[in-house]
Amino acid sequence: MLDNLMSEAGRIGKPAWRPMLRYVAGLHARSTHPPRKPFPHPWEEIGPGYCYGPAFGHWDIVHAVLDSIPSEPGHVKQQLLNNLASQQDDGFIPGSIWLGEEEPRWNGQAGHPSVWPVAVQDYMEAVGDETILETCYEALRRLIGWYETNRKAEGEGFFYTDILNRSWESGVDEGVRFDRSPSGRLACVDATSHLYGLYEHAYRWSRQLGKEEPAYLQRAEALAAYIRESLYDEQAGFFYDSWSVDQPGTRAEAFEGIWPVVVGAASAEQANRTIDGYMLNERKLFTAHPLATIAASDPKFELRMWRGPAWNSMTYWAARGCIRYGRGDAAVQLLERALDASARQYEETGTIWEFYHPHGGSPLELKRKPHTAYNTPCKDYLGHNPLIAMSRLWEEHAGR
Repeated sequence: MLDNLMSEAGRIGKPAWRPMLRYVAGLHARSTHPPRKPFPHPWEEIGPGYCYGPAFGHWDIVHAVLDSIPSEPGHVKQQLLNNLASQQDDGFIPGSIWLGEEEPRWNGQAGHPSVWPVAVQDYMEAVGDETILETCYEALRRLIGWYETNRKAEGEGFFYTDILNRSWESGVDEGVRFDRSPSGRLACVDATSHLYGLYEHAYRWSRQLGKEEPAYLQRAEALAAYIRESLYDEQAGFFYDSWSVDQPGTRAEAFEGIWPVVVGAASAEQANRTIDGYMLNERKLFTAHPLATIAASDPKFELRMWRGPAWNSMTYWAARGCIRYGRGDAAVQLLERALDASARQYEETGTIWEFYHPHGGSPLELKRKPHTAYNTPCKDYLGHNPLIAMSRLWEEHAGR
């Protein structure tokens, strides 16, 4: 099962990474189960070590399928369609679907970041299969409508419900940005960037289907202008949420500020300042295992889930952002440092971890959620570990 993925894992990247990559390929196979409601196809869980599993995650599955493009196109296509199978009548797509009981359950009001169109586009470009384009475009149109109805911020931009009720819709549980934030429909830098990405993909797909929708392009351009002009601090050279961008004393240098670079909404100058000043700055996000969740020099930095530790998925997105702006050199540094550190931990512990010590220490030194029964990172966790995709990306740019 997933033999082509296992074969690829045994030949890409540095030889020192390959035992880990083969282990990851095996985890993908172990995590794939027969079809069951609500999934029409075999489905891949977040990972067999996930403490709340078995579960199917909306942005976790994106990181999982990025590993399998292009070696397992059939599996990838099935997961992309599974992700849309539970879309509600109002256009909402669930974040996590819990499958430990007879009937699946999910929160129908708060989801996860909608980065799945990136995986769809990557799949279509790598495989040359556009048979899912119509389905994905219609799902995206309905999802955008849901966001416009339910997550439109006051004025311009979009928000996640973290700012209203700490539901952690941003995917960054207990994120430091909201420790002292006001409560209101205020624009979040990550949500606004993600919607820019949705509009950009919707416009692209509408053209591919021969039914161009200029309104999507207009909305993308308006959001990009808002991000560049209103969510960027010129003095700091970094992006922030709307409520803190002009209030240095209330903000944290959180890695959500890289999303304008990842999606391409930043100007070239802004992108390069973010890359050099934060992504490659060892006092900021470029820790021994990058990226730190918030700058290592920030007073709010701590060795606790989403408040300091490194997540390989975010390093992957950061690398893609660097490449988008012609900074393959930065992408290689980020990927290589994260993969080296992950491989060292695999050699010592025999597993991959939900998140990692930003200074290269043991994951067991980290706190997860001190107020729960699960206070250490999960083992055998795929949802935020696109390590094969990271190795592939490193290999594509390391020799340039």
